[in-house]
Amino acid sequence: MSAAVEQRLARFRAARSTSSAATRLPPHSEEPPGKAAAPEASEGPDRGGQPRPVPAATEPARPLLVLALKVLLWAVLLALFAELELGLPFFVVSLLYWMYAGTRGPGERRPGELSAYSVFNPGCTPIAGTLTAEQLERELHYRPAAGR
Repeated sequence: MSAAVEQRLARFRAARSTSSAATRLPPHSEEPPGKAAAPEASEGPDRGGQPRPVPAATEPARPLLVLALKVLLWAVLLALFAELELGLPFFVVSLLYWMYAGTRGPGERRPGELSAYSVFNPGCTPIAGTLTAEQLERELHYRPAAGR
């Protein structure tokens, strides 16, 4: 009996590796996730024992579920701390953590992306729409703009 189980497991693994290799997209394909090629209708468990591929539509729900669980945990902890009369300190510490967690380090910047602070850019290049001291001085003295 164990030999039959091992054979069935070997067929399952072989079918899974071939079907997953055929239905996966390359990691950085130009095709949007919603437009992914539909997986071929493979044989189901009732037709030869081969599994059907999991639809790609189930993948984006996981980060949303994790976010919802984090928010729920935070709300429960806030209620607990509020019951202990420490709700305001918990809220303030939470805000400070969110500010820290929301900032990106310099290593996470995309190539060619400029910083909002020109001193961190190569050659101190300002981003578009930056108000310079010269422009402010011209506008305060009602001088015409040189570059317009």
